[in-house]
Amino acid sequence: MKKYSLFNKLIAAIFLLLFFVTEINAQEIKRVEPPFWWAGMKNTDLQLLVYGKDIGNSRPVIDYPGVKLKESVMVENPNYLFLNLEISPEAMPGSFNIRFVTSKKINIAYNFVLLERKEGSCQRPGFDTKDVMYLLMPDRFANGDPTNDLIKDMADQSDRKNPNGRHGGDLKGIENHMGYFKDLGVTALWLNPVFEGNVPTPSYHGYSITDFYQIDPRLGSNEDYKRLVDVAHKNDIKVIKDMVFNHFGNNHWWMKDLPMKDWVNQWPEYTRSNFRAGTLMDPHASTADRERMLKGWFDIMMADFNQNNPFVAKYLIQNSIWWVEYAGLDGIRMDTYPYSDKHFMAEWMKQLRHEYPEFSVVGEAWLNSPPQVAYWLESDRNKDGYNSHLNYVFDFPLKYAIGSAFHEDNGWASGAAKLYETISMDFLYTNPDQIVTFADNHDGDRLFSTLGKDLAKFKMAMAFLLTTRGVPQLYYGTEILMTGLEHDGHGFIREDFPGGWENDKVNAFENKGLSTEQQEAHSFMKLLLNWRKNNKAVTEGQLKHYIPEEGVYVYFRYTDDEAVMVVINNNDESRTFKTDRFAESISAYATGTDILHRTYFDQLRMISVPAMSARVIELKK
Repeated sequence: MKKYSLFNKLIAAIFLLLFFVTEINAQEIKRVEPPFWWAGMKNTDLQLLVYGKDIGNSRPVIDYPGVKLKESVMVENPNYLFLNLEISPEAMPGSFNIRFVTSKKINIAYNFVLLERKEGSCQRPGFDTKDVMYLLMPDRFANGDPTNDLIKDMADQSDRKNPNGRHGGDLKGIENHMGYFKDLGVTALWLNPVFEGNVPTPSYHGYSITDFYQIDPRLGSNEDYKRLVDVAHKNDIKVIKDMVFNHFGNNHWWMKDLPMKDWVNQWPEYTRSNFRAGTLMDPHASTADRERMLKGWFDIMMADFNQNNPFVAKYLIQNSIWWVEYAGLDGIRMDTYPYSDKHFMAEWMKQLRHEYPEFSVVGEAWLNSPPQVAYWLESDRNKDGYNSHLNYVFDFPLKYAIGSAFHEDNGWASGAAKLYETISMDFLYTNPDQIVTFADNHDGDRLFSTLGKDLAKFKMAMAFLLTTRGVPQLYYGTEILMTGLEHDGHGFIREDFPGGWENDKVNAFENKGLSTEQQEAHSFMKLLLNWRKNNKAVTEGQLKHYIPEEGVYVYFRYTDDEAVMVVINNNDESRTFKTDRFAESISAYATGTDILHRTYFDQLRMISVPAMSARVIELKK
C-alpha cells in the first residue's frame, strides 16, 4: 500500500508540475510597451501596455519605492492589460518585478527597468534657423553592413534591381559617411522612418510600421540607431526622427489581435482617405468629407489609428517621448500631420514640449496655400480657436513657387515675382522663421529635373533657398544634381546615392565619376552651405525684400551689425541697376563682396549681375 500511495503522489506531483508549466505558458507575457522607462521624468504618469494570453484576468503587483500602481485597466480583449503607474520624483533608477497573479495563485513576472536620465536631456535645444536639414532615405543612401541585407522572416527582401524594392542601405552606411555631411556643410539629418516595417508590399520607404519600439533589422538595431545619433552629435550634426501617428503597417502584430475594436478606424469595406486636408479648416465642409479625410485609410496596406481612443493616444505620446529620451533626438518630423485628430496632436505637442521645452517638431501639412499651412503653425489667431502648439511647418507653397518661378516670364505675379508674392504672405504665420523651406523631397519630382536640368537655374534656386527666411531642407543627392520624375514611379525619385554600394561606378563621396556639372554643383553647394553656417545675418537676422523689377529680385538679411544683399536675376541677359531704391537697407554700408562669384564691390551705387544668376553680397561699412 505504501508503494502504491507513493506512486500516486509521484503521478500527482508530475501532473501539478505539468499544469503549472502549462498555465505559465498559457499566460506568457509577450510584450510590455514601453519596454522600460526613466526615473526623473517631469510627467510622473506612465501607462504600460501588457500583452499575453489572458493576461487581463491577472492581478498585477508592484513593490518598488516611488512607483505606485494607480490602476489596472481591463479592456474588451482579455489578452491585454493596461497599467497606470505613478513614478514619483523620488523614485531611483533600478529594476523591479511586475508580478501578475492569476486566480490559481500563479505568478508571472516581468522585470521592468527605470533608467537614469542623461544630464541635461530635458534641455535639448532642437533645430532652428541656424540649421540646414539633409533628408535621406536610409535604404537608398549607403550599404554599410551587407550582412543585414537578407533577414530571415522579413517579408520584403533586398533586390537592388527593383526600383520599388529594398536596396540594402542601412544605418551603418549613414554613420560611415558622417564626414561627408560635415564637409558639405549641413547641420541636421532627417532620416525617413527607420522603424520595423515587416510588410510584403514595398516597405523600403519606412512608412508601413509594424513595431513602434524596434528599428528595422535590415537597417540595424536600436543600439545602432543610438550610436548613429551619438556619432552625429560628435560631428556637430543633429538628428531628426521621422514619425507617423496617422497610420501603420497592417501587418503589425496587434492587427491579428486588436486590444479593442476601435484601436483603428474601421469601415464596412476598405475606404481610402479623400486626402482633402482643407476640409479641416473649411467652415463650410460637410461632416462626411471631414470624416473620410480623417478616418479613411491612407493606403490598403496602412491601417488608420483612432487617436480618439485614449489608450491609442497615450501609446503614441509615450512612444515619441521614449525615442527622444532613448536616442537623444534633436527633433521630430511628423508625417501626414493633419490626417490625425487635430486636438490629439495639440495635446501631444503640449506634453512633448512640457518634457522638452526647447524641442523642435516640424509637421508635414501638405497644403498648397499659405493660409492653409499657417493654420497648423502654433497660433492663437485661428478663427475657430484651434492652436496646434506645433512649432514648425513645411513651406509647401514656397516649394511650388521655387519649382515654377525660374521657368516663367517675369510678370506681375510670375517668374521672380512669384517668390516675392509667396514670401509677402508671411503675415499669416505667427513667426515666419518657424517654417522649413525646401525645393524637393522624397514625395515629388527632383529639383534638377523640375528645372529642366539647367545648372544656372539650379544655382539661383539654391541661393534663394539658403538665404531666405526659415530653416532650409535639402534632399539627398540634390547637391550632385540627381534627377527623377514622380510619374515614372517613386523608385525613380528615390534612387541610390552613387558610391553608397561597393563597386558603384560613380562615387559621390570620393568625387569619382561625377560629371563636370555635378562637380560644379557640389562645389557651389559646399561653398554656400559652409558660408551660411557662419553668417548671423542669414541664420539669425530679419528679412526685407523689394518688389522685383524686370525680373530682378533683391532682398536683404540683416541684424543690427551685419547685412547680406541677395540679387536674383531671372533673365537671359545681364542686368545693371542703381541701388537708390534700396537706400533704407544699404545706406549704412560702403562696400561688399559677392561670396559666390568672389567679386568685390568698392562702391554700392551700381550693381551688375550676370544673366540667370544670383549674387550673395556680404556688405561692409
